[in-house]
Amino acid sequence: MSPQTIRILITATLLLHGIAHGRAFITLVVVAAGQRANAWIPVRSWLFPKLPLTTAAGIASVFWFLSTVGFIAAAMSLWGFILPGEYWRQLSLASAIISTLGIALFSGIWPGAPDKRLSTLDTIIALAVNLAVFVALLWLQWPPYEMFGK
Repeated sequence: MSPQTIRILITATLLLHGIAHGRAFITLVVVAAGQRANAWIPVRSWLFPKLPLTTAAGIASVFWFLSTVGFIAAAMSLWGFILPGEYWRQLSLASAIISTLGIALFSGIWPGAPDKRLSTLDTIIALAVNLAVFVALLWLQWPPYEMFGK
């Protein structure tokens, strides 16, 4: 595959991952505001199980907001938009860490999913993309820095 094709695929993956987090963030904001979302959302933290739903949603929304902004900024940075191109790796890693932490703290529930089955599927997909970011950037050191240099 050409470097250009790889760049497009990485950008698309980061953007889609960011958009998915953004949709979840919007749902969490609606729940935190005390509104009833149309989605199945029992946002609960195993660490603080007695938190009211609106409080849990408010706290969870921070994780999804930071992940949304981070993944979208990483995708833009890969092309040198907004931030220099060399920051996309750090942004991707930081966003994947925040995303994984949010999923782990809030019982693996994916906000905005219409039912438990799709919530589980969305959570698995998000964790798989986060794992791919960790493996590619930390373990495989891929793509090589020279491919997308400054």
